[in-house]
Amino acid sequence: MLSVMSEIYTRLRADIVVAMKARDSARATILRTNDAAIQRAAMDANAAINDALVVTTLRKAIKNLTAANEDFAKGGRADLIATNDIEIAVIEGYLPAQIDGAKLEAIVVEVIAATGATTKRDMGKVMGALKQRADAGQLDFGAVSKLLQAKLA
Repeated sequence: MLSVMSEIYTRLRADIVVAMKARDSARATILRTNDAAIQRAAMDANAAINDALVVTTLRKAIKNLTAANEDFAKGGRADLIATNDIEIAVIEGYLPAQIDGAKLEAIVVEVIAATGATTKRDMGKVMGALKQRADAGQLDFGAVSKLLQAKLA
């Protein structure tokens, strides 16, 4: 068994048991699916399960579900969209609040200065530095990318 050092993951595992005892099979299935994805990501990375890995895995799941919803909307499958929306809501309950607005901009400006980035060619260097931060799990990298493009010539 992989060593677990994640409060989020510990809470998710405990909630699986609660959902199973309550016979809430839909919630239990959602949580078990994400538990398996987290374990698979940890094995693939040959790393311990920590909050950063859990947050990254859960955000990827939300991104995939959102992309699937776009396809379902094109196909007129409101039933599948509703199912995915429920799963997204459950997963979001385990994620820390996103940093946005002025605080996000301040972080981006700080990292641009720290890395010495000046042009758009330096975006990768800045993104890499941002991903190493302790609060990386709370950053919306789509918004970060737009900010970087606006700030770097």
